[in-house]
Amino acid sequence: QVQLVESGGGVVQAGGSLRLSCAASGRTFSTYDMAWFRQAPGKERESVAAISWSGGNTYYADSVKGRFTISRDNAENTVYLQMNSLKPEDTAVYYCAARWRQPVLSKGHWDHWGQGTQVTVSS
Repeated sequence: QVQLVESGGGVVQAGGSLRLSCAASGRTFSTYDMAWFRQAPGKERESVAAISWSGGNTYYADSVKGRFTISRDNAENTVYLQMNSLKPEDTAVYYCAARWRQPVLSKGHWDHWGQGTQVTVSS
């Protein structure tokens, strides 16, 4: 069982930056694909970014390409989401997710979820 704990959310002005962290428990972190999702009020949860178990492959939603960067530190069992040039429409609860490595990063089911961290971008 993998437990995920997000941190780093907060309130920031438009154009600002935040870095989210997701700390994972367990000894098999390096065998898991990791991802960030978000859910805004009244909207469905959407994929933001994902990174393969090795860190060699990444995926980004079109809405965040060029602004967000996902990375991981397998020695620290942690995945990060660096968010730059934030916009009010990035306001959401951000969730970390994990799954056993899969061949296609942008598809498939995610098995383990954190409780989320709120990101609010003011205009």
